[in-house]
Amino acid sequence: MAMIDRSFTIIIWIMAGLVLLAFGWLVSDVVVQGAPKLSWQFLMDEPTRSGREGGIYPIIVSTLLILMTALVVVLPLGLGSAIWLAEFSSKSSKRVRTTRLILDVLAGVPSIVFGLFGYAFFCGFLDLGFSILSGGLTLACMMLPILIRTTEAGLAAVPQDWRKAGAALGMSRTTLLWQVLLPYASPAITAGLLLSIGRATAETAALIFTSGYVDRMPESINDSGRALAVHIYDLSMNVVGGDKASYGSALVLILMVVIINLSASTLSEFWLEKKISRLK
Repeated sequence: MAMIDRSFTIIIWIMAGLVLLAFGWLVSDVVVQGAPKLSWQFLMDEPTRSGREGGIYPIIVSTLLILMTALVVVLPLGLGSAIWLAEFSSKSSKRVRTTRLILDVLAGVPSIVFGLFGYAFFCGFLDLGFSILSGGLTLACMMLPILIRTTEAGLAAVPQDWRKAGAALGMSRTTLLWQVLLPYASPAITAGLLLSIGRATAETAALIFTSGYVDRMPESINDSGRALAVHIYDLSMNVVGGDKASYGSALVLILMVVIINLSASTLSEFWLEKKISRLK
């Protein structure tokens, strides 16, 4: 048994090392190729000559607006749906089982399908056109299944004795949920949020059909806007001589994802510590 355990441990370490090696090679290539392009002018100027020259400031603004629009929709709907599934519904209900199955299926649907749905429903049926709002709502549809299922799993992991203890102390379900259950599930909520943000930030196919291709500064969320992922795709595939700018844009996208992840993790830890200190 000891030999089997040791062999299994070695295999796990080798697999983890291969993953880290591939990830390190990818990131190092982007850093080496993109770092020379990175500058204050690149971040703050508008693109010229189809993105070969100039900067990416309107692209960054459009990306952040699309992401903020998606988060405004996802956070209340995702948390509310997860709370209903975990705390206010019967586990044996056929409706609940069907809802979970639908969410699992939606989490694995290719992004191009969400893009076509967003184009038909948000751009066409709701007459929002190619706009940041259409792109954000489409990304929200992609993010919701991930956030709901991870948050539900986090709430389901809370020991049942905690709920009984809260009821014995006379706590209302709302107070118990806000003061005990959500803080305990905050790591799962943060993980789901980061996974959904990571998928949304790097999305290309869905946004080409919804937010549009225009690289000018948007005046509102009803304007068309080009996301960073779409900009990178366009520079790499459609613009001759756009490789350097695409590497620089890719590096900015990676840094943006890292900053968002660190910010979300820090806020989650701060909220959890604050709740724990109040309970003490």
